[in-house]
Amino acid sequence: MIQIIDHKLLDEVSAEARNNLRRRKNRNFHTGDDAPANRLLNAIEPGSYIAPHRHLDPAKDETLVVLRGRFGVVLFDDAGNVAQAQVIEAGGAACGIDIPHGTWHSVLSLAPDSVFFEAKAGPYLPFASEEKASWAPAENDAGAKEYLYRLQQLFPAVTS
Repeated sequence: MIQIIDHKLLDEVSAEARNNLRRRKNRNFHTGDDAPANRLLNAIEPGSYIAPHRHLDPAKDETLVVLRGRFGVVLFDDAGNVAQAQVIEAGGAACGIDIPHGTWHSVLSLAPDSVFFEAKAGPYLPFASEEKASWAPAENDAGAKEYLYRLQQLFPAVTS
């Protein structure tokens, strides 16, 4: 089925993200978890915490292109120190990022109704333990809110 990516679709997935407890929602274009390529919209609202992670599979470089809104991408070294904090935004100087496999990263929404297009190799597999950052809290850990706050401070224009 042909899927037009228009403002109506972006509005729909953003509304789903706003109404989701995790404050994010994806809309897959690939047919299933076993697809050889994962292509999706990812709507993320401010306050959503994506725990730092990496993709170890050499085929799983990850590309994000912002269609609407503004995001902060944080890259980390193996010890959990911030290596780079980059704003990507629709129409901005940087509108996307290509993250090589093995790179620790997290993404923060810096504006309501923000959506990016994401592409990486499939199949989809849950993170293995060595792909989860032991130096950062998991999504539902007690320290996640405080850790997210610290990451937000890397992007001073953020208001929550």
